[in-house]
Amino acid sequence: MTHLNVYHYAKCSTCRSAIKWLQNEGHELNLIPIDEQPPSQEEILDLIAKSGLESKKFFNVSGEVYKSLGLKDKLADLDEQKRAELLASNGMLIKRPIVTDGDRVTIGFKPELYEQNWSQKEERV
Repeated sequence: MTHLNVYHYAKCSTCRSAIKWLQNEGHELNLIPIDEQPPSQEEILDLIAKSGLESKKFFNVSGEVYKSLGLKDKLADLDEQKRAELLASNGMLIKRPIVTDGDRVTIGFKPELYEQNWSQKEERV
């Protein structure tokens, strides 16, 4: 059984689907409410590095906070530190869920991505 940290938002149907998928795989989950306990700037920089993704992929571009701050036009001008600072300032800016085992990181929920990263089923020959 793998222990995973899951940054989620309880009202998010995508998060609920991801959590259900992970639980069905037998993972032990530490559920962290992203709206109440967003990752710190340092944690976000670490998550970005481990994910192998660009920092802009961590933004919830369809969210109200993102839109109200006009980040679509501002994000390109911000460096990694500023982006991480912004993400840490409001968990609702962060695309969710974020799942990590300390080494690997995924954001959002795509079953095929979860199958690659979080499946506990052994390969059948």
